[in-house]
Amino acid sequence: MHLNVYLSGEIHTNWREEIMDGVAEAGLDISFSAPVTDHAASDDCGVAILGAEPEKVWHDRKGALLNSIRTSKGIEEADVVVVRFGDKYKQWNAAFDAGYAAALGKSLIVLHPPEHAHALKEVNAASSAVAETPAQVVQLLAYVMTGELPG
Repeated sequence: MHLNVYLSGEIHTNWREEIMDGVAEAGLDISFSAPVTDHAASDDCGVAILGAEPEKVWHDRKGALLNSIRTSKGIEEADVVVVRFGDKYKQWNAAFDAGYAAALGKSLIVLHPPEHAHALKEVNAASSAVAETPAQVVQLLAYVMTGELPG
């Protein structure tokens, strides 16, 4: 079995690399995709390509629209979507990605620290699993792929 996994959400820590490294170490046949994780590039892509905007709201809108192409395609082509909610910022985009994945009927794994459980209760309810660490996500994916419990 092969899985395509989209890694959505927080871009300020190395959680994606931890999952990809763990999957590689486990020898699982999983391909990954993700949004652009360079914060400045993600914010400024629209104006860098299409021209400056005098108002920040239009600057942000150009970037969001351009980034939505990559995000939509990644989620639509994924077998599993992992959405990470981190500590640093309110990740409204991550919540939107989780909702979009759920609306498409994608298998959804939500990843966040325990203190976010109440705030994310509706997102958690739409998911197949809620993990607290990238290592748990690797174990979840390994179980899905092999049917074996962690040893």
